[in-house]
Amino acid sequence: MYAIVKTGGKQYRVERGQKLLVERLAAAEGSDVALEPILYRSEEAVFDKTGLKNVKVTARVVAHVRGEKLRVFKFKPKRGYKRRTGHRQDLTQIEVTEISAGAKAPAAKAAKPAAAKSQASGAGTAGAAKEKGSDGS
Repeated sequence: MYAIVKTGGKQYRVERGQKLLVERLAAAEGSDVALEPILYRSEEAVFDKTGLKNVKVTARVVAHVRGEKLRVFKFKPKRGYKRRTGHRQDLTQIEVTEISAGAKAPAAKAAKPAAAKSQASGAGTAGAAKEKGSDGS
C-alpha cells in the first residue's frame, strides 16, 4: 500500500514508516501534518477526486534542517566578470505515520438517485407545459 502526495510543489511516493525530506513546512517539530494525496494504491488504485476525499495521509515532523550548500558561479569571458554565491534550502524531515482509505460514503450514492428523481419530475412538468403551449397555438 502506498500513496503519491503533493507538498511544496513536488510529488512524492510514500509508504507507512518512510522518512523523507520535503520543502520547509510551517509546523512545529513533533506535530502531525496532513499531506494532500494525488493517488492511493492498495488492491485498487484511487485517483479520482471523490475517492481521494476519503484517503488520509498523515506525517509527523521529525526535524527542520537545511540542505547542502549549492555553489552558484557566474562567469562572462573576456570581461573580468566573476561572481560566486551559494544557496542552502530550508527543509523539513517528516515520517509518514498513517495512510488510510477510510470508509466509502453510501449516503452520497443514495442522494444521487433522489436528485435524479426530482429532476425527472421537474422535467415532466416542463414537458407538460410545452405540450399545453403547443396545443393552445
